[in-house]
Amino acid sequence: MRFLINDVFDFPAHLEKLGLADKTEGMIDAVIDESAKIGEEVLAPLNEIADAEGCTHVSPTEITTPKGFKEAYGIYRDGGWQGLSFPETYGGMGMPFSFSIFQADILAAANWTWLMFPGLSKGAINTLVAHGSEPLKDLLLTPLVSGEWTGTMCLTEPQCGSDLAQVSTKAEPVADETFLGMQKYKVSGTKIFISCGDHDLADNIIHCVLARLPGAPEGTRGISLFAVPKKLVGEDGSVGDLNHVNVGRIEDKMGCHGSPTCELQFEEAEGYLIGTAHKGLNHMFTFINTSRVGTAVQGMAAAELAFQNSLWYAKERLSMRSLSGVKNPDGVADPIITHPAVRRLLLTQKAVSEGGRAMVYECALLADKMQAAEAEGDVQAAKRMDDRMGFLTPILKGFLTEMGLEAANAGIQVYGGHGYIKSNKQEQVMRDVRIAPVWEGTTQIQGLDLLGRKVMLQKFRPINEHCMELYKSTLGILLKGEGGKLRSHAWTLLKHVAEWQMLTLKVALRARKNKDAIGVAAEDYLMMGGYVSLAHHWLHMEQAAVRALKAADKSEEDDFYTAKIQTSAFVFDQLLPRTRTLAQTIIAPLDSLMDIKADHFSFDHSK
Repeated sequence: MRFLINDVFDFPAHLEKLGLADKTEGMIDAVIDESAKIGEEVLAPLNEIADAEGCTHVSPTEITTPKGFKEAYGIYRDGGWQGLSFPETYGGMGMPFSFSIFQADILAAANWTWLMFPGLSKGAINTLVAHGSEPLKDLLLTPLVSGEWTGTMCLTEPQCGSDLAQVSTKAEPVADETFLGMQKYKVSGTKIFISCGDHDLADNIIHCVLARLPGAPEGTRGISLFAVPKKLVGEDGSVGDLNHVNVGRIEDKMGCHGSPTCELQFEEAEGYLIGTAHKGLNHMFTFINTSRVGTAVQGMAAAELAFQNSLWYAKERLSMRSLSGVKNPDGVADPIITHPAVRRLLLTQKAVSEGGRAMVYECALLADKMQAAEAEGDVQAAKRMDDRMGFLTPILKGFLTEMGLEAANAGIQVYGGHGYIKSNKQEQVMRDVRIAPVWEGTTQIQGLDLLGRKVMLQKFRPINEHCMELYKSTLGILLKGEGGKLRSHAWTLLKHVAEWQMLTLKVALRARKNKDAIGVAAEDYLMMGGYVSLAHHWLHMEQAAVRALKAADKSEEDDFYTAKIQTSAFVFDQLLPRTRTLAQTIIAPLDSLMDIKADHFSFDHSK
């Protein structure tokens, strides 16, 4: 973490440019050190316990969380951590967004399901800050920012998953009734798959609910967004009676047992409009994008946890002799870390966790810049940063969750049969991260968002601007004359960036004749962009490590920097070449995928 913060991205200089150096002095180390204490001493010991115990559905208005979760949340809340990167106006610390990412990096690997509770609240806070009326902000934000209350996102319904055009939950205005100048609404409908939809950690829960007003247009253009509290809130902010929000059930899931996934039934529950009527989906994307970055962190953290669990085992587990000669003459066999197949698994985990961290930190840096531009009223600069983050977010979410899943699977493989046994903890990592490529929009939807909405609908501008950034940074390495593998890797990346850009044009030309060309290419297009981005970040880590080795006297850290250089070589030799297959499938013939009729996938010969 400190290597990225100081050597690669130079966050201290970044904060100084933004005029935040005085305010943030000493805070990065404080956040990392204190988060490490919470992660190591409080959260990590609860991870396995929560998986075994799960959550308990006590009544329609009461769910209890696993042992220790409530106490852990109290430590987090009392430390003021929920408000770390939120405005001081509402009781937050006002630190840059990046600080919350540094903290999430640690806590997500320690105990992902616990982190979901405050993580979802962050999405609710961002949504209210961006779109809420002043009375609504004044009423809800301070207790949310303090962590006294939590928030949820309520989109999905039994009849619709990602297709929100089918949302049927209703919001009826209450005639002649207002609260603090806000129109009251009665919200009715059923929402499913609501993460942390009810629990015992906080005094109140603010549900952000998509619903339709009377006479609203059909489809997504007729959806509005409402704040619906679990318990009614008084004019003075006090918590009152229950608000007709009941838990129908909690789902029995494959993983993430520590967080309850709820069916919520809203039965004329009191709510208040967030933002503008019929613009609810636009407003909710503030929440969705917050959650998508959080889910990218989930993928990266799973890779990190699986790697940590695998590494010690691979060093200690003895099995067979190395093909290149005995490495452990005093033992009955050699450590499995000597075998190439195990090394490939370990290096893939290391490459994904550390490279994924760099990808996420880049997004955090951009968010800091956007935050600063907004504070200065520089609308154009803020939009540039927002557009760039909008392009990167589906890559982060889609690629890092898929690769996090691969890294978790590799963790089981390193252990062999022992990885399938619960007590060795590797199988939990895989079960917990399996949902990551699914929720907040599947990898396939992320691909359509990237290629369809971000690239094609905007006439290539986002991909062209992104590739120009990659060209500049890569050419900078080439022109500075740094030789060896660094120069070779820069040339390799340059060619891959150009190929990705050329494939974009080929897909566009095919889509003129058949729009399914976009759907056929989308997922592989996203994954290709992910591998290019991963290699790009490893190239810059390699560059930073080379410079550190040249500048420093011989020290214990030399091995650290050398390992970075060697892992970068693995990425360019073993992972980036996966794009060769993707380049083929992105422009593969459509008919082999699309011509077979639905009835022909299988035949019932009994008829």
